[in-house]
Amino acid sequence: MGNTFNSNPDEVMLAVSKGRIFEQAMPLLERIGITPTDDPDKSRKLVLDTTAPGVRLLVIRATDVPTYVEYGAADLGIAGKDVLMEYEGSDYYEPLDLKIAQCRLAVAGPPQAVLVDGRTRVATKYSKVAREYYARLGVQAEVIKLYGSMELAPLVGLADRIVDLVDTGNTLRANGLVEFETICEISSRLIVNKAAMKTKHKRVSAIIAALRAVVKDG
Repeated sequence: MGNTFNSNPDEVMLAVSKGRIFEQAMPLLERIGITPTDDPDKSRKLVLDTTAPGVRLLVIRATDVPTYVEYGAADLGIAGKDVLMEYEGSDYYEPLDLKIAQCRLAVAGPPQAVLVDGRTRVATKYSKVAREYYARLGVQAEVIKLYGSMELAPLVGLADRIVDLVDTGNTLRANGLVEFETICEISSRLIVNKAAMKTKHKRVSAIIAALRAVVKDG
């Protein structure tokens, strides 16, 4: 995709979402000289200038990060692997695992739940991932799209299983659910617009290399 929206050829736009990813990404960015000039917790701005000349932060929803990067509204982005797996497009590079916001995408449900005739109902916001996962297993799954409170679905009989992010597992246990399988380990990744990798190669490559060094050093 072309760099359609970001019209300044000398500027680099980095998309990142507020919340856990933003909080854990900031120390990495600060170590390579990219610090917001406004306090993101107090500012209502969605585009933040930084201490790095010509580098700005675009603060958006986590699920929108790959869209902004693919279509060129942002040159780089930081997104969870779960978001990238669920995203329908793939027209971007994924050069670096930042090893932050780590958790796992897992299947969970009531401990006594059993499949009936090899069928199951699965509640999740990761409908694409869930369908692909159960297809690989050869299990017929009816996937029910939800946007929050996944643990409620088995409790009220809406679903037999849920597919959701799990960190400590405390929320599952508090609701009487157990984790059955891990679909994959999740962490945040740096992604890059393909056109920006060519047109802004020097600046983009420098950011990638600097972040790679920081991640390697721990």
